Amino acid sequence: MVAWRRRATASWLVATLAIVVGSLSACSGSAAGQVDYVVDGSLDTYNGNTVSGAASAGAQAFARTLTGFGYHGPDGQVVADHDFGSLSIVGGSPLVLDYQIADNAVYSDGKPVTCDDLVLAWAAQSGRYPGFNAASQAGYVDVTSIDCQPGQKKARVSFVPDRNIVDYNQLFTATTVMPSHVIAEELGVDTTGALLRNDTAVIGRIAQTWNTTWDLKPGIDSATVAKHFPSSGPYKIESVLDGGGVVLVANDRWWGAKPMTRRVTVWPQKADIQDRVNDKSADVVDVAAGSSGALATPDNYRRTDAPSDGIEQLIFAPHGPLADVAARRAVAACTPRDVIARDAMAPIANARLHTTTDDAIGQAENVPAAGQYVKANPEAARAALVGKPLAVRIGYRGPNARLAAIVGAIAKACGPAGISVSDVTSDSIGPQTLKDGKIDVLLASTGGAAGSGSTGSSAMDAYDLHTGNGNNLSGYGNGQIDGIIGSLAVSADPGDLVRLLAESAPVLWADMPTLPLYRQQRTLLASKKMYAVGTNPSRWGAGWNMDRWVLVR
Repeated sequence: MVAWRRRATASWLVATLAIVVGSLSACSGSAAGQVDYVVDGSLDTYNGNTVSGAASAGAQAFARTLTGFGYHGPDGQVVADHDFGSLSIVGGSPLVLDYQIADNAVYSDGKPVTCDDLVLAWAAQSGRYPGFNAASQAGYVDVTSIDCQPGQKKARVSFVPDRNIVDYNQLFTATTVMPSHVIAEELGVDTTGALLRNDTAVIGRIAQTWNTTWDLKPGIDSATVAKHFPSSGPYKIESVLDGGGVVLVANDRWWGAKPMTRRVTVWPQKADIQDRVNDKSADVVDVAAGSSGALATPDNYRRTDAPSDGIEQLIFAPHGPLADVAARRAVAACTPRDVIARDAMAPIANARLHTTTDDAIGQAENVPAAGQYVKANPEAARAALVGKPLAVRIGYRGPNARLAAIVGAIAKACGPAGISVSDVTSDSIGPQTLKDGKIDVLLASTGGAAGSGSTGSSAMDAYDLHTGNGNNLSGYGNGQIDGIIGSLAVSADPGDLVRLLAESAPVLWADMPTLPLYRQQRTLLASKKMYAVGTNPSRWGAGWNMDRWVLVR
C-alpha cells in the first residue's frame, strides 16, 4: 500500500500503555481526577459531521465520547476499535463489508448501539437524501445499500460496482456514528424504516433534526444532556459551560477499559492561553502554531511542534466580488505566499487534492502554473482586474495572531494593485459566515476548519472540491475535477495518483476556487506531569486517546 494510505498497527498502543504504567509506578504522586484541555475551534455541536461540526473542534473533544469501528491514531492512521465492533470483507467486486457491533455496546442512556446508527450515518452523508447538511459525502456516496434489521447488531454494506474505496476503513469511525434513537424518540418515527423505504416527508424531518438536535449551548440542563447527548465511549458529556467549554466525565456504562482520568474539561481557544499555561490551569494545549502569538513554554511544560495534514488556505466565496475568476486570480496574484509560508516556518503548499505526504505523489501538484502565485505581483493583479478597484473582506476565527498577520501581509501587498483588504474576525466566523455572504474569503484549514480539518486521508480530503459536497465552501463545480477526485478514491497505484494529480493542478490553478498557502503547523503543549499525550495531524488532534491520559499530582 502506498505511503499516503495510512494503515494502522496496534504496536504503538502497547508501547503507550507501557509508558503510562511505568511512569506512574515510578512517580510518588497519584493520578489527578481532572484534566483541562484547550483546543483551537468552537464546541458548538456534538455532531461533527455537519459542515460547521467538521470545521469545529468537536473531533478533538469527542473522539472518545462517540466511538466507532476505528479511530485516528498518532499519525492520522485508522486504528481498529475492537471494543466497538469488527469489520470484515465479504466481497471484492463489488466491495461488500460486514460490520458487527459488539454485543455489549450500549449508549450511556442504556439504549443499545445498533445497525440503525450506521444507516443514519450513511444516509446523512451519502448525498442520496436531501436536507442533510453533511460536510462530506466521501466514501458514503459510493455505498449502494446497507442491509440492517432494525435493532440488530450487524450490517452489510454494499458498494457501487467498480467503486472499491481504498480507504473504506475511514467510514463509520469515531465521531461519525451518531445515536439514531435520539432522533427516533424526538420525532416519534422509525428512522431506519423511513430511510430505507425513502419516505421523503419523514426523511425531511429526520434531516432537519440531524442538523440541529445535537447543538451544544451553555446551560443545558442535566436531563437534556442525558437524553439528547448519550455517549458510546469512555467519556460522556456532563455539562456545557458559559465560556463554551464542555465537561466530560467517565461513562459508567462504557464496556471497555475505564478511562485513566475521570474528568476532562475541553476549552475552546481564547486570548488567555498564555495566562492559562503560566498559572497551570491548562494541562494540554492543542492549537495551530502561532495562533496565540509567540507562545512561551514554561519549564514545567513539554512542547511539540509538528505539521498537520490540513492546508491553510484562502477559500473564496461563490458569490459577491470574488464570484468572477479574474477577481480570484487577482487576489491570488498579489498574495505574498512566500512571505506567509516563511513566517509560518513551513514550505509553500501547492496541494489542493493531496495533503498527507511530501513524497513524489505530493509533488505532483507542483506544476508550472503554481509558479505564477508565489511572490506578490501587484502588476499582474491590476492587469487581471483591468484597472477596476476591488474590496475584499477576509474572515477567520479569532483570536488568531498568525491569521491576523496573514491578512495584514495580504492587505499590504494587494493595496498597490487597487485591492482593498479588510480584516474580519470573531470567535463565531466559519463556513456559515462565508455561505451567508458576510465575508468574501474564509482563511482557514481544510474544510474551513480552525484546526487541521483533515480526515487523515488525502482521497477523502479531496472531496472538499467535489461538486455538491457540503464543505465545498467555494461552491466549485468542474466535471473533470469531479472525475479525478472520484478516481483518487479508488486507486492505490502511485503512478495513477501522480497522473491524476498532475492533470488536476492546471485546471484548479486556472479556476482558483481556493488558494493554498502552507501546511498548517501544530503546537502541542502538555504539562510535564501529563502522560500519554501525543500529536495527531488529523482533525481529531491530541484527543484521539484522551481516555489514556494521566496527570500526576
